[in-house]
Amino acid sequence: MDHADGDGTPGDDRDGGDDAADAGADGVDDGGPTAVLLDVLPNGRPDDDRPQSRKSPVAYGLGDASFALYELSLDGDADVSVGDRIALDGSAVGRYREVSFDDLTRNAAAEIEYAVEAIVEADEERFVDFYNEAGPITLRLHQLNLLPGIGKKLRNDLLDERKRGPFEGFDDVEERIAGLHRPREVILERIVEEIRESDLKYRTFVGREE
Repeated sequence: MDHADGDGTPGDDRDGGDDAADAGADGVDDGGPTAVLLDVLPNGRPDDDRPQSRKSPVAYGLGDASFALYELSLDGDADVSVGDRIALDGSAVGRYREVSFDDLTRNAAAEIEYAVEAIVEADEERFVDFYNEAGPITLRLHQLNLLPGIGKKLRNDLLDERKRGPFEGFDDVEERIAGLHRPREVILERIVEEIRESDLKYRTFVGREE
């Protein structure tokens, strides 16, 4: 379904209106939803049988806030590349809709890990706070246990250590928790898994607006 406001609620197809006009030439705007571009198709989708004159450039992107996957119809004059951040409500985007991992092009799917890494690096505090704030899911399962390699011992070590003071960064987590050598990569791996696997029972990062 197409989105009008980018907040995860369905809406009508969005045309570039006043809000889009306020965005810069590259389509990046402050304050609105943004996405990291995974693939750009200047000639439109290859499965679109319409004449070229009727097709718009298309891109695929990964939302910064909720890691949602989007297909974007681009303005014909949009100057964007893979890895760029783009405002979903900016002037470069005519309309956009949420898609699944299986809808992506091969090139877009291959860029997922790089885009996730860029999002995490740009807002480290947000993801370190997961180590500080993660809570129980059920009586027997904790959010921390959803992270790859986090068993009962490391979970309890994290819970005990954060009582002494919040973690200030990934390096701080690594220094204070023996046995957790790659706290940043552990987060990255879990996010990528949630994006790729549609049948996971629990989701910690994908689908959550910050």
